[in-house]
Amino acid sequence: MKLLNFETESWMTLHENNCLYNLADSCAKALTFKELYDFVDDKVQFQNHLLETTLDYGPIEGSQRLKEGILQLYQRSNIDELAICHGGINGNELVLMTLLDRGDHIISLTPTYQQLYSFPESIGVDVDLIQLQEEKQWIPDIEEFSSLIKENTKMICLNLPNNPTGTVLSDDLLEKLVELCRAYHLYLLVDEAYRGLYHEVSISDIYEKGISTSGLSKILSTAGLRIGWIKTQDTELIRLINERRDYSIISAGPLNDYLACIVLEHYQEILKRNRNILETNKKYLEKWLKDNPYVSCVIPQYGTICFLKYYLPIPSKLLAQRLQDETGVFFVPGACFDCEYHLRFGLANDPKTVEKGLTVFKKWLEKNGTL
Repeated sequence: MKLLNFETESWMTLHENNCLYNLADSCAKALTFKELYDFVDDKVQFQNHLLETTLDYGPIEGSQRLKEGILQLYQRSNIDELAICHGGINGNELVLMTLLDRGDHIISLTPTYQQLYSFPESIGVDVDLIQLQEEKQWIPDIEEFSSLIKENTKMICLNLPNNPTGTVLSDDLLEKLVELCRAYHLYLLVDEAYRGLYHEVSISDIYEKGISTSGLSKILSTAGLRIGWIKTQDTELIRLINERRDYSIISAGPLNDYLACIVLEHYQEILKRNRNILETNKKYLEKWLKDNPYVSCVIPQYGTICFLKYYLPIPSKLLAQRLQDETGVFFVPGACFDCEYHLRFGLANDPKTVEKGLTVFKKWLEKNGTL
């Protein structure tokens, strides 16, 4: 098993702790422990629970309270359709390892989250990628999927809202894709890490072989808790995944489980906070783009990220490195997604950081541009 370097995660690891203005983070602004504590109604009970918690493995497959909290995010509330994992990224891994074998074929997109195609390739899976086009608003055509289906095709892998473009499929296109998958008995894995700030549909609610992976990291601002999950109507797949978990994470731990329950019991308040952050930043970005001939963007309706296109003849890794060295402004370069002259921008970071960082970036572009 030979894995390619995970370009985005490697870039984040190397650069995110050495910047003044983090405009790359794809999570909604993280909650502090105090902010989470402020949501709690019975603070004495909360404190006592933490102090009396035994630091063992905790509920191996997740507590009943945690699972019930997660299920409220979906239309279907069957607890047997849910498996707890170590973040959404572990959910993707568990699904891919459980369902795919050497010689299978999958279809995915580019640009998108690299795990969805590099990991299958590492275990001998044949992968075809649909190239998303900016002039088409980063949206594929149903014909592109159907033209790539082979006798050994087993799965289509998507990330919706997409990372890095933030775009989603229309309800009509998603329905057509489900019909296509149903006709060929294909699994449809959708990494839904950025879903839920508004009222986007989940693939696990509308397709019997649809598999949703998600977690607390992106729209619920608690990546540090490392709680993720897999949701699918295929209860036999959930059983197999729970067996496979014994080889990797065993459990999420009792503290993470309990704190995740608190997050989920206050998810409406957290979503309201994060929607306000997102809409504030979107309005500023729209204004910023109008006065900036060096950058354009398809601003997505949902999700917490977008993909800025810049008009300078500088490769994205070089631009991102120079920009950070000279100004402290941090982006993920498009090259990490095999898409040059773009930068991934986190739309739900602290609005003060976003406004200041974009202002500094604009001045840098004017100094270094040739328009």
